[in-house]
Amino acid sequence: MNLEQLRGFVEVARLGHFTRASESLHLAQPSLSRQISTLERELGAELFHRARGHIALTSAGETLLPRAQRMLAEAEAIKEEMGELAGIRRGRVRLGAPPTLCMSLVAEALAAFHVAHPGVELQLAEAGSRALVEQVAVGAVDMALITESAGPPPAGVSLTRMPLLAEELVVVSSASQPPVSTASAIGLDELATLPLIVFDETYELRATTDAAFRSEGLEPVPVLAGAEMDAVLRFVERGLGVAVVPAMVLLDRPELRSMRLSHPMMTRTVSLAHRSDVRPAIAVSAMRKVIVATAVEVARRDPAITSLVEG
Repeated sequence: MNLEQLRGFVEVARLGHFTRASESLHLAQPSLSRQISTLERELGAELFHRARGHIALTSAGETLLPRAQRMLAEAEAIKEEMGELAGIRRGRVRLGAPPTLCMSLVAEALAAFHVAHPGVELQLAEAGSRALVEQVAVGAVDMALITESAGPPPAGVSLTRMPLLAEELVVVSSASQPPVSTASAIGLDELATLPLIVFDETYELRATTDAAFRSEGLEPVPVLAGAEMDAVLRFVERGLGVAVVPAMVLLDRPELRSMRLSHPMMTRTVSLAHRSDVRPAIAVSAMRKVIVATAVEVARRDPAITSLVEG
């Protein structure tokens, strides 16, 4: 058994297709098939049910998958750590985060890390929290910033979640226009009467705000629906309407004005997730420290953001 065989096995399991897996690995399909066949002979068990147009894991394959993922992640960590010990000032950090955090916490953390460690390659994967948990589980990213909507990891995967921040969802409007209310906070009943810009239905924020309106028996009529975060903020800047967004995205955006929600107050928790059964490379550990320090600093800048980091 070798790492190349395990890498091929994991990729076929992930994609459910030999051709796509061979393309992903930049390997000829016959070579990949031979790797898997050799691995099955060495283990004495079939790993895949093979049918025309469909590949599925056998019970032996399901048992091997989390262990193979763990071994590949550990091998990558050892490789990077040995490079550091040899005095090679390079490495790689693969971070996952939702788009809403990439505009604030992630941008500041990556900038600070790059200044301190300019030789380390940074890779960023933007996705929803549920998808990011899957990416951490299979070793596609070293760690990910996720929200509480992420759900549990796949069976057989040990995941550590470090709570970093609790942030309120706030109502944002254009700073060039009069405030939407004279009060210090606004309720959903009043918000439902304003021109509302809502996100694409794939956004977790959309589901959260829709559920809040339903719980209050309210049915706002959006002035615009289906936009992505950056577009929503630009539309708000130009006075098209208001939007409900996480407090953190407004940092360093003086062209926008925020107002806290009075009832019901909506919050989300941001955590840093990583596999607890894989030893991180030195560069990954350094990035974790930078992210934690950045989260603490961000919480000091806005009363709608609370640090959850102990000490």
